[in-house]
Amino acid sequence: MKKTLLFMLFFCCHAQAIDLTDPEDGMLDMSSYLQDNPYGFLPIPVVITEPAVGYGGGLFGLFLHGKGKQVDGQFIPPAMSAFGGGGTENGTWFVGGGHRHTWQDDHIRYLIAGGYADINLDIYSGDVAGFSRNKAINTETKGYGGTQKLLFRVGDSPVFVGASQFWAKMDISANNNPVIDRLWQQVLGDSSTSSALGIVAEYDTTDNFFWPGKGVALSGEYQFYGQFLGGDYRYDVLTLDGKFFLPLNPTWTLSLAGNYQMLSQQDAHLPPMARPYIALRGISRYRYQDDAVGTVQAQLGWQVTPRWILQGFVGAGSAADSTGDLYHTAEVAWGSGFRYLVAREYGLHTGIDVAFSDHEQAVYFNVGSGL
Repeated sequence: MKKTLLFMLFFCCHAQAIDLTDPEDGMLDMSSYLQDNPYGFLPIPVVITEPAVGYGGGLFGLFLHGKGKQVDGQFIPPAMSAFGGGGTENGTWFVGGGHRHTWQDDHIRYLIAGGYADINLDIYSGDVAGFSRNKAINTETKGYGGTQKLLFRVGDSPVFVGASQFWAKMDISANNNPVIDRLWQQVLGDSSTSSALGIVAEYDTTDNFFWPGKGVALSGEYQFYGQFLGGDYRYDVLTLDGKFFLPLNPTWTLSLAGNYQMLSQQDAHLPPMARPYIALRGISRYRYQDDAVGTVQAQLGWQVTPRWILQGFVGAGSAADSTGDLYHTAEVAWGSGFRYLVAREYGLHTGIDVAFSDHEQAVYFNVGSGL
């Protein structure tokens, strides 16, 4: 945290020599700084209140390599990179980075990311031993890995097809139960490797990558995990994701999102973090896991001024053994937040969300909508 504060102090002192105001409205704006400075970046503070890992913080830097451009009513962002890290009070820490690039007026998209993490996390669901819905096993997972995805646009349509890859090597242990820890080591081994190839299809008509004001973004991915790819486990994961951005009038925008994940063809035993989980603001990561997981969200944004947006959101998620059993019970989360247009040339918004669910609450620093 001391290093983070010193870094922020250095950035603020350096920024004084740079004009960070927009000549159009005189407000704080980092567009020129990001465009004209080859080392310019947007500092993204990470204030962690995630219930699963406790309080903590960190810092990431978002580098934008160019200005981007408008093509047929859509903003094509420049190549971008992000690097940083952080930690929490329970001993969790992480470092990582990624890069996104497009070519030929967004006809080819490529994403690569990787990092190292040491995560202390309560797990409530699994297939080895010691799990229950109401009693957690405190686990430590540490290791490194990465992912990449390559997509090609079909002609001039909004359809993309391509492939993805994931690889990770992890050591898993149960911190508060030596009996379960020994059982895990007998079944899962001292360390495990997960390796997958996936096929991906996307449909994207959104008008801005950083802050969609209208359009639809749909994606489907089927990942094959297996020993033939260098992994230790055999299973498949289907992920379907959809986001809809509907402008109701010049100042109000309704955003809807849905996600479905299904685990299939699995081995008898899988590592605890392999199963899908409910991912909603206000609910601990990996708190609710199973073979099938579905979430739905709605978010209403109010453009108070050209720079400031207030928003409220609500979401529900369900985890079950099969798709047919989804939403027999559900977990609900809700909250509100704000966004500030920090780089007008890019449509880049950043801000804070405060989210709640039964017995939990958390604060999130977000770049983009948060959906």
